[in-house]
Amino acid sequence: MIIRPAEIGDLDSILDIYNEAVLNTVATFDTEPRGVSQHKKWFEHHGERHPVLVADDDGIVTGWASLSAWSDRRAYDDTAEISLYVRSDRRGRGIGKALMRRVVEIGRAQGLHTIIARIAGGNEVSIRLHRSAGFEHIGVMREVGLKFGRRIDVHMMQLLYK
Repeated sequence: MIIRPAEIGDLDSILDIYNEAVLNTVATFDTEPRGVSQHKKWFEHHGERHPVLVADDDGIVTGWASLSAWSDRRAYDDTAEISLYVRSDRRGRGIGKALMRRVVEIGRAQGLHTIIARIAGGNEVSIRLHRSAGFEHIGVMREVGLKFGRRIDVHMMQLLYK
C-alpha cells in the first residue's frame, strides 16, 4: 500500500467510500449521497496546501484523507479541517493511521498552524486515531446533528503544530 496524492481518476473510488459512509455511518452528517459533479467541485477546491490523499493498494483506493480550508475568512488561513475515510471492508488494517500520518506531515510542511477535527459522538475508533496523531480534545457540541433518527454530539479535536 502507498499513500499518494489523489488524481481526478480516483474520484469515483473516493466518492464510493464517502457515499458508503453517508448511507451507513455518522462519520459524516451528509444524509444524501453526493453526486459526481458535486464531488468534482469539492476536489477542485484542494491543492498543495489542502491536499487530498489516497491509500492505493495495487491500484485499489482503500481510503482517503484531505485537509480543507476551515473558513474563507483570512484570519483562518493557517487552520485546516481534516477528513479521513477507509473502505468498510478494509478497516482495522492500519490504512487510517498511514493516511493520518501523511496528511499531518503535509500540513506541517505547508506551514499550517493547526488542524481541526469534528468527530461524531460514539466514534471511539476515530477519536483514538486522532489522539494517537497528537490531536487533543477541545470540546463537545451537544446534539448538533440529527441522523438515523437520533441526535448526535460532535467532539472537537485539535492538533497544534509546535
